[in-house]
Amino acid sequence: MAFVRNQDRRQRLQDAAIEVLAGQGGRGLTHRAVDTAADVPPGTAKNYFPTRQAVLRAVAERCVELYGEVPRPVPADRETLAALMGALLADGAGPGRTRLLAYQELQAEAARLPWLADLVDGIAAADFAAFEQAQRAAGLPVTPARATAVTLALHAALPHLLARAPRTMAATGLDDPRQFARDLLDAVYGPDEPLAR
Repeated sequence: MAFVRNQDRRQRLQDAAIEVLAGQGGRGLTHRAVDTAADVPPGTAKNYFPTRQAVLRAVAERCVELYGEVPRPVPADRETLAALMGALLADGAGPGRTRLLAYQELQAEAARLPWLADLVDGIAAADFAAFEQAQRAAGLPVTPARATAVTLALHAALPHLLARAPRTMAATGLDDPRQFARDLLDAVYGPDEPLAR
């Protein structure tokens, strides 16, 4: 039973570290800040994650876990795919915002820390395969270049959604994530291309 409690506390600390990283950035990610966010006695985070590198690793591992929990239904057609993509973008601007902000901070840290780049790379790499499969399932005439363009466009949209900059959102169409997804598919596949056979 003690193991379960320790695992629960470890996850609580990881979730608190995600909140700190999302809210305060990399410089604000300290053991003390994590203890405060998790509402645990001082020194608890350091006991679980002795170094800053260990805290970053714990955040990355938890982000990977949370990413794996995001539901990804298989789209039956183009409109369902657009709805799915729009919902994922809306989640990034809404309930998933803290996780995505932390992930963006991890990517910035990863630019200087190769070991961290290996951890966060798994999330992005999985997206390319998942979105290619989703485009195939929706009946689109997928090529590797088209699948990559769609995934890269979705990734590029995230910082703008997180910043919530109204003029940029309006200029890019991100103020309506579902329509943005439809427009993206139209730009990559053309509005009237026949379905793949």
